[in-house]
Formats: sequence, C-alpha cells, structure tokens
Amino acid sequence: MTRQHKLLGALALASFSGLAFAAGALDGPAEKQPLNITAIAMFIAFVIFTMGITKWAAKKTTSASDFYTAGGGITGFQNGLAIAGDYMSAASFLGISAAVFLNGYDGLIYSIGFLVGWPVIMFLMAERLRNLGKFTFADVASYRLGQTPIRTLAASGTLVVVAFYLIAQMVGAGQLIKLLFGLDYWIAVVLVGGLMMMYVLFGGMLATTWVQIIKAVLLLCGATFMSIMVLWAFDFSPEALFAKATEVHTKGETIMSPGNFITDPISAISFGMALMFGTAGLPHVLMRFFTVPNAKEARKSVFWATTWIGYFYVLTFIIGFGAIVLVGTNASFTEGGALVSEGGKLIGGNNMAAIHLASAVGGNVFLGFISAVAFATILAVVAGLTLSGASAVAHDLYASVICKGNPPAGAELRVSRVTTVILGIVAVILGIAFEKQNIAFMVSLAFAIAASANFPVLFMSVLWKGTTTRGAFIGGFIGLITAVVLTILSKSIWVDIFHNAEAIFPYKSPALFSVTAGFLGIWLFSLLDSSAQAAREKLAYDAQEVRSETGIGAAAASEH
Repeated sequence: MTRQHKLLGALALASFSGLAFAAGALDGPAEKQPLNITAIAMFIAFVIFTMGITKWAAKKTTSASDFYTAGGGITGFQNGLAIAGDYMSAASFLGISAAVFLNGYDGLIYSIGFLVGWPVIMFLMAERLRNLGKFTFADVASYRLGQTPIRTLAASGTLVVVAFYLIAQMVGAGQLIKLLFGLDYWIAVVLVGGLMMMYVLFGGMLATTWVQIIKAVLLLCGATFMSIMVLWAFDFSPEALFAKATEVHTKGETIMSPGNFITDPISAISFGMALMFGTAGLPHVLMRFFTVPNAKEARKSVFWATTWIGYFYVLTFIIGFGAIVLVGTNASFTEGGALVSEGGKLIGGNNMAAIHLASAVGGNVFLGFISAVAFATILAVVAGLTLSGASAVAHDLYASVICKGNPPAGAELRVSRVTTVILGIVAVILGIAFEKQNIAFMVSLAFAIAASANFPVLFMSVLWKGTTTRGAFIGGFIGLITAVVLTILSKSIWVDIFHNAEAIFPYKSPALFSVTAGFLGIWLFSLLDSSAQAAREKLAYDAQEVRSETGIGAAAASEH
C-alpha cells in the first residue's frame, strides 16, 4: 500500500500543479471569469479532504468484495444516505434547477419522474436483490439462467447506461470548473476525469460510499439554505415568488403550466416511463444494495434514500424559480447583460443557474461551498458509475464468463482497475463532445436505456417463472438496441450532435417503444423456447423464489 499512497499523492500534486498552471496561463482572455479565490480555496480543501478518505479506504481495500461492495459492512442508514448521494447527481442539482429556470413548472417532471421509481425498487426489488446477488445485478438476473449470455447482456446494458450517465456528469463538472477557475472547458473535463480515476482506483466502494455520504449531507444542507434564503426574500410566500417569476420570465405565465418542455402525450408517457423504470435499472444504484449485510438493511436503505431524495427534489423546484427571479434578472450573471431567455444567456450556460443563485443569496463564501459540494456530487456519482462499469467488465465478463467463475488470484481486481482507466478516458471524450447539452436531459436518455435493457430482464427473471435464458437474452438485447438506435435518431443526437436538419425519431424519449419491445421480446421468446434447458430453468424458479423471499443461503453465498 505504500507505493499506492505515494502514487496517489503524486497524482494529486500533479493535478493541483496543472490546475494552478492552467489557471495562471488562461487568466488573461476577456471572456474568462475572474478567479474566485474564496471559492477555489474551499474547492481545493474539499478535494484534499476526500483524498484523505481515499487513502484511508485504500488500506482496507484488499479484495474484490472490498472493491465492489465495501465488504458488505455498510448500515441501512449509511447506505440510504450514500444512495441519495449517488442519485442526487449533477443532473438533479444543476440539471433540474436549469430545467425549471428555463421552462418553469415543466422542469418538475424530472424530479417527479426520478422519485416515483423508488417505490418500484422498495417493494419489488431491494430485498430480492440483496438475497440473490453478490456484487452486481447480473448475479440476480443469472441466478437460474445461463451465466454467459445473461452476464454478457447485463454487462452490455451496464456499459451503455454508464456511458450516457457519465456524459451528463462530465458536462456538469466541466462547466462548473470552467466557471470557477476560468479554464477552457476541455481542460476542466480532463482534470475531473483524472480526479475521478484516483478515487475509484485506490479507494473502491468504501471511499466512494463515504464521499457520497458526506456529499449528500453537505448538498442537503446547502440546498436547504438556498431555498430558505430564496423564500426569505419573498416573506416565505411561494405565491409571491411564482408571481415575480412569471413577471420577469420571457415565457410569462406559461411557465406555471405544462407544455413548455414536453408538448405531446406520447413524449410525456415515454419520458415518464424512462424516469420511473430507469431508476430500477440503474446499475450503480442497484449495486449499492450489495453493500449492506442483509435484506432488512436493504429495505431500510431504500426508505432513507427515498426520504432524502424526495425532500431534495422539493428544494430544486424552489431553487429553479429563485434563479429565474434572482439570477435571470441580474446582469452580472448573464452574458452581455441579457435577461433570461430560451437561448441560454447565463455565464457558463443554463446548467450553472443554481451555482449563480448560491452567489446571489450567500456571496463568495457560499458560492465556494456550493461549488465544492456540486463538484463532490459529480465526483461521487462518477465514481459510483465507474465502479459499476468496472464490475460489469471484471466480474460479469472476465471472472464469470471468460474465467468460468475461477479467475486467478488478484486478476479480477486488476481488470477492474484497468477498466476504470479506460472508462475515465471515454468519459472525458464524451464529456467534451456533448458540451452544450442540458445535463438532466442527457441523464434521462441513460434512464431510458436502463429501463429498456436492464429493468425488463431483472423484473422478468425474478418475478416470472416462465422466463428463459433465450427469452431474456434476445428480449434484453431488443430493448437495448431499440433504445440506443432511437436515442441516436432523436433530436438530442441526430440534430444537436450530428447537425442534421431534422430528427428521424420525433419524440423526446424512446422508452415507450423500447421498454415495450424489451418486455414483449422476453415474453415471446421465452414462450417459444421449448428446450430442455428452458424446462430446467422453470423448475429452478421455486428455489429462487424461496431464496429471494427468505434470504436462506444468501449469507453463505455472499462470503464466497
């Protein structure tokens, strides 16, 4: 571990040296923001503090179980806070605030959609996941089905979801560092990618969990303070806040009614399905249920996570409307003194509405605090995503498929760390490519893919006796491919990234079509499967059901 600690220190020193050099070198151009020394000091202090956590966790991370699940020693309350920290991502804090800032009431569809997926997890999935799985949700899906095809499917779905989710986090981080340090966007994204790889490479799930817990507490406190200060400016009258917002917003009173963001029923249903079912298919969230010792603590995790997440989403609505009034009308936060409009006139882009609001209500000190917390939010989520991607490659593909469940000693952990580096590089490249996208919307695309590929396979394998390997494999890939293709053909990529004149797929989200295709594919191809293997898999369902409901045998399995 001594060599690891020296390398960790050297990487941290190199990052800060590069940060200081870049800040000095790029301080000159007129379009750069002046350096906010107070905010930068708090930001660097937080990074150093979390590096200390990573160093501590590195001493305890000696096995694959430690790396993936912190040895299963996290309590339900701690895990609930960590899940909330994982889930309250840059998309939640920066993206939803930006969506409300631009569209008013319609921005609430994100927070409602993100939240209503939790009852599905609480009542249908959490206990079964903990009783059936070990490291990843593929352990659950392949419990009675064929290991190689199901783990290959699960790893494919996980990596695609992780890629899309990483885009949103890297864009948010890049814009934040660009605003705070006056750096070019691409330099900011590269620095974030480097820091993220350090957290995961050395600290694994234990470091990630504690960064998520600390960040969740700080973010809840910061968002609460911002909301109180916004309401205080209007004598704690939401009605007065909304009235002022409709007065100053370019869309006027229409921001208090639906239709600004999603204009047709099919898009609304599809978008809602993506956010609701996608929650139950997110690999980095599902992975957290294996960090607790038993099913009871898994249920407790979901209860606490739902409580904190629900409270936080109420705050984001207030923050978004507060930004309309206090940020959009303040020329010091806008480019060229322009008031808030659909074109995106905020310095740093509309994703920075909440960061500017922090400055408006709390000055430089609170701006520094919120900036550090927002960055911690991004790092914690990116670390969790990277861990789930690394586990998909190392545990599901390498250890279980390639090595048939018997990898050489230490090899799985090495593959995990190599995968972490590769994912970090991919995240940086994608973050640069998608610079102009709203980060909450980019996450919704990840949710649509998770809802189409991961959720149907997990749901049907656990709750329908008739599910077979052939059905799950074909249906899962139908859902995955449909979601990815329709996402590429939608406006967000076909027009905004590829610069075509018109989108081939006309709706905001593919979920209505791809989720349906996934479920139908699993059902149909399972019914058509009359092989001897399918008969054995159906007979094995009863034993799986007993294990999932009672947990008998779960403790022994998790120790191996």
